[in-house]
Amino acid sequence: MKVIIESGATKADWTLIQDSQVKQFQTAGLNFASGDEEFVFRTLEEATVKVLDITDAEVPEEINLYAAGLFPSEDPESTYKKLKKALSTRFPGAQVDLENDLMAAARALFGNKPGIACILGTGSNSCVYDGKSILRKMSSGGFILGDEGSGSALGRAFISDIIKGLVPECVALAFKEKYDLEYTTVVKNVYRGASPAAYLGQFAPDILAFYDKDHYMRNLVDANFRAFFKRCILRINQDGAGEGKQLPVGIVGGFAYACKDILTSIANEEGVRIDKILKSPSQELINYHQNL
Repeated sequence: MKVIIESGATKADWTLIQDSQVKQFQTAGLNFASGDEEFVFRTLEEATVKVLDITDAEVPEEINLYAAGLFPSEDPESTYKKLKKALSTRFPGAQVDLENDLMAAARALFGNKPGIACILGTGSNSCVYDGKSILRKMSSGGFILGDEGSGSALGRAFISDIIKGLVPECVALAFKEKYDLEYTTVVKNVYRGASPAAYLGQFAPDILAFYDKDHYMRNLVDANFRAFFKRCILRINQDGAGEGKQLPVGIVGGFAYACKDILTSIANEEGVRIDKILKSPSQELINYHQNL
């Protein structure tokens, strides 16, 4: 049996493959880049118990985990090493392979072909993929220093304007009726919450709902995507394929998929051709691993 875990900051998709049977379930996100480590490992432990329940305690032969913040390290105290040890202990005898979320996106989007693989969900990321390895990566910066184009970056810009009184009154009122936007509550969630990126990203769907209703909101959304293309994609795609050729661009993420028409329009204006947009890499990752 193969287990594939594909995780973003908000949710993790678990797929169990036994012969021709496929079983799936979801847990909270496993974000090893910015999430609270204790929370992440507790979530992982709860999920592995569920795996054992579903499989009647059958030990998986192979575990493939894709998540933000997972990078090879020989430091025994690194998250990477502790995670590999935890999974190997829980599933003795299983081959455990850990990759970051960018590799999940790249394999889902392009398989064994080259391209610019991007993530636009709660967070954002992008890289040059040669069909086998990640050659060059644009540093994300996380929800504080970067994540341009993502749901959390959009939420961050909006909440920053909320607390400074820059949001149109009618829009601000609508959000304050739905959310607790008291200054102390916002600061606590952003700076001391277990998952600040997810907290900021939760506002994105409601912001998008105002896209065709309010000029300020339209500009906020457009500016978020323009920042992604200008600061990330246009820079990383410069001679990315060699000899001046541009690589195809693919994007994975629920946020990107939810506003793909807006995203594609802004991309065209910025001179970026998007090859495909996937809501989730899960199904394509299943195909990738089944065909290995």
